[in-house]
This record gives sequence, structure tokens and C-alpha cells, in this order.
Amino acid sequence: MSAESESAAEAADGATDPNTADVSRDAIPDWEAESLLEVRDLDAGYGDLQILTGVDMDVADGEYVTIVGPNGAGKSTVMKSVFGLTNLMGGTVTFAGGDITGLRPEEIIHEGIGYVPQNDNVFPSLTVRENLEMGAYILDEVPQDALDAVFDRFPILEERQSQKAGTMSGGQQQMLAMGRALMLEPSLLLLDEPSAGLAPDLVDDMFDRIDAINDDGTAVLMVEQNAKEALRRCDRGYVLANGRNRYMDDGDALLNDEQVRQDFLGG
Repeated sequence: MSAESESAAEAADGATDPNTADVSRDAIPDWEAESLLEVRDLDAGYGDLQILTGVDMDVADGEYVTIVGPNGAGKSTVMKSVFGLTNLMGGTVTFAGGDITGLRPEEIIHEGIGYVPQNDNVFPSLTVRENLEMGAYILDEVPQDALDAVFDRFPILEERQSQKAGTMSGGQQQMLAMGRALMLEPSLLLLDEPSAGLAPDLVDDMFDRIDAINDDGTAVLMVEQNAKEALRRCDRGYVLANGRNRYMDDGDALLNDEQVRQDFLGG
């Protein structure tokens, strides 16, 4: 599906969801922490189709932040906008104090941001090891210490490093995609729906692995369909509706907010 088609579908879904009505930005609590990533008043979309309106978002150094909301809310569009994959129509994105608004993905990688998309996130015809080496393509040579760290984190990848990525299970491919993004040891890891398509018994394991990445000091910004579990595990969460900020608070606070639970978490 093209970006424009994907966006149109996202907007159409949002138009039919009763929970995606426009909301005032006055409802967004202030966030005054020192931010690693700072998104301000972001308008973005695909082509001429605007998906996001006035979105604000912060991720502090080492923080674990989750974006949740109904289908069509613009969650993945925020992630893609940070990584330079959308048409930015207004607002700013800063990272580690520098303005990265409008930079291309290959430039953003150099700044210390890794991105794992939901779909098509491995090179199926390449081996596991070749996929990981591609994660360090901007370097003159593959850093052995980074490769060893990925193998330590995901032992199955070392065991199957000669296997074609396209023949691996969905959970193994997700580990490979995360491992490739970690090859440059980013300060911030962007994860788009990491549990999508996984068997139920693998979901907790995937979340545990993300927790461990964050515990080791990498900040995480994650879009996740399993909203309750994501909010249980994260430091803070944002709820988007119709391409706008709706709520922001600690993960536990959002889980215990009756209105949030009723409108966005199934009660």
C-alpha cells in the first residue's frame, strides 16, 4: 500500500471512530523535563493529506514512552515524522538539542535514532548476519562489539546467523529488526507496533526484551496496539485522537483514569 493510500485509510478510520473527536490542547499536561526528543506543534501527513495537527511530544534521556489511541489516530505517523518519512507541514522536531526537522532518514540515523517499522522490517533474501551488518552500513566496517551485544541480547540470532531472514518466524524477524536498529547503539529507539502479528505466548517475551533494552539506557518511543500492557510497562504515555494530543500522563495514571479506560482501553 502506498503512503498516500495508507494515510487515507488511517484518516477514514479516524473519521468513523466516535472517540477521535477534536480535543483542546489545553487538556495536555505540561512536561518540563529535559527532553532528548522534543516535538512541538507538529503538523504532518502524506502528500497533501494532513494527519497530525499541533502534536506535542517529549522523550527524556533513557525514558520509555508509549503512544496509544484508536485506529486512525495518527500514532504511526508521529513515529514516521520523527524519522523523516512524512511531509512536515509545520512545527519542529529537535533531538539532543539539535533541530532535525525535515532531515532525511539517512541523516537522522547519524544523529542517534533507530527505527523499527511495523512491516517489511527485514531484508528477507539476506541472512540474519547480513541483515545485522546492514544496520551498520553508514560505518566503514561492522563494529564487532555491537554485533556481539546484539547476539547476547538475542541468542537465537547468533544461532541462526546464516539463515535467510525471510524463512524465520514473525517473532524472530521482529528480534532481527530490533537487533539491526541497535547496531549503531542509538540513544533513542522508535518501535512501531512491535507485538503486531505475534502469537499471544510471544507477546510478553517481546515486551520483556524491550524493557531490557530500556533498562540498559536506551530511550524508547513505542506505538503499540496492546495498549494496556504497553502502559503498564512504560514511564509515560500519550493518547492521540484524530491526529491530536488527547491525554499525557504516567503510564499507570492513564491506566487508572476512568475516562481514558472507557474511551480508549475498552473499559
